[in-house]
Amino acid sequence: MNPTKTNRQTILVCLLAALAGLLFGLDMGVIAGALPFIAKEFGLSSHHQEIVVSVMMFGAAFGALCSGPMSSSLGRKKSLLLGAVLFVIGSIGCAFAHNVEILTVSRFILGLAVGVASFTAPLYLSEIAPERIRGSMISLYQLMITIGILVAFLSDTALSEGGHWRWMLGVITFPAIVLFIGVLTLPESPRWLAMKDRHELAGKVLKLLRNSDKEAQNELNQIRDSLKMKQRGWQLFRHNSHFRRSTYLGVLLQFMQQFTGMTVIMYYAPKIFEIAGFSTTREQMWGTVIAGLTNVLATFIAIALVDRWGRKPILKLGFSGMAICMGILGYMFHSGISNPTEQYAAVIVLLIFIVGFAMSAGPLIWVLCSEIQPLAGRDFGVTCSTMANWIANMIIGATFLTLIDTIGSPNTFWLYGVMNIVCIVLTILFVPETKNISLENIERNLMRGEPLRLIGQQIFKATRPGTAAAK
Repeated sequence: MNPTKTNRQTILVCLLAALAGLLFGLDMGVIAGALPFIAKEFGLSSHHQEIVVSVMMFGAAFGALCSGPMSSSLGRKKSLLLGAVLFVIGSIGCAFAHNVEILTVSRFILGLAVGVASFTAPLYLSEIAPERIRGSMISLYQLMITIGILVAFLSDTALSEGGHWRWMLGVITFPAIVLFIGVLTLPESPRWLAMKDRHELAGKVLKLLRNSDKEAQNELNQIRDSLKMKQRGWQLFRHNSHFRRSTYLGVLLQFMQQFTGMTVIMYYAPKIFEIAGFSTTREQMWGTVIAGLTNVLATFIAIALVDRWGRKPILKLGFSGMAICMGILGYMFHSGISNPTEQYAAVIVLLIFIVGFAMSAGPLIWVLCSEIQPLAGRDFGVTCSTMANWIANMIIGATFLTLIDTIGSPNTFWLYGVMNIVCIVLTILFVPETKNISLENIERNLMRGEPLRLIGQQIFKATRPGTAAAK
């Protein structure tokens, strides 16, 4: 069989696992359309609106923190099932909330679900997919997030005419049930099975997902080699400086993703279109839908290019584009938007910014965070990076309206522009290129002390005649 041809069963498994991203995106997107109606019904100030938005991120951070030990003990599959159940409970609670306190608690439960999903799904995908398509498959998770956001924006727009915010929030229940049923059919991660000394079952899963028994056996042998390191998780973090480096890099990458400014566009899109001069709810909601559609379509760029161009070049291009767009938006808001031509120009710049994010930092940060951690500490490392994502997400969601009210729209967007410039520098200095490199090779480079930016490269050490090559 052609070794470059991907097993169809692998594609199907990855598609089902990526459904968790759809729930993630729906949860992010629905609040943008529902928030104005919630604020009106419960009489919420800007600060209280920020709490309703950001409590989900707090729940997600807590969910991600618990996901590492849970995924390690129960497995990736059962963790995804629990996430689906939490999605159902949280969305029903939001739909029937009769006061802001119940709504806040329900949003926290949804956050727990998102934290579990955002930890487990990329981790599972990285452990299931072969290295030649690993970037594309993990990017598929991000594509599902963008589709979820778009579907949420469309449903919000359809329901906004009657102000049906409860239906906006309750719609998540239906795909959550589909996710639960779909995950029941998935195999467990072969790497997790090997960690639990269930090597025979791990081999069977790999034979199902790979093109040949030989390919499956070779991968299983690599997994066994990586498991020879006996330390795990926190113990490994305490005693191994190389693992600390990859953990810190994962945390840094997630802060870089969130501080691009994309999060505020997704959570507060109607507010941003209002700032741009679109005064009616209908204009703001359709603008939000266009933003969501752009987000979906641009993610296909990442899926097409991530395993051809590589992670690092696309990240540098994306951060550069986002920095320029934020600078232009800040200037336009500073100068004033007074006519339709300027309004639509602002929208075009905003859409270009979304393209920059969706083709780069959106999917590729998740790809890298799931690739750079050694198997012995992967649950711990991905827990730290995922929790960092939601802490940064919470900071952004809880401060955007306050920044707008205090330093003004122009300075807020300029601030995000500067952050994108910082991300370019950090990418050059620390981010590795992991294209077409197995997780086990990345781990070997990390653990022998190669600089972080080089752990994704094939490095051959010169050796004396008659000696074994360095491993």
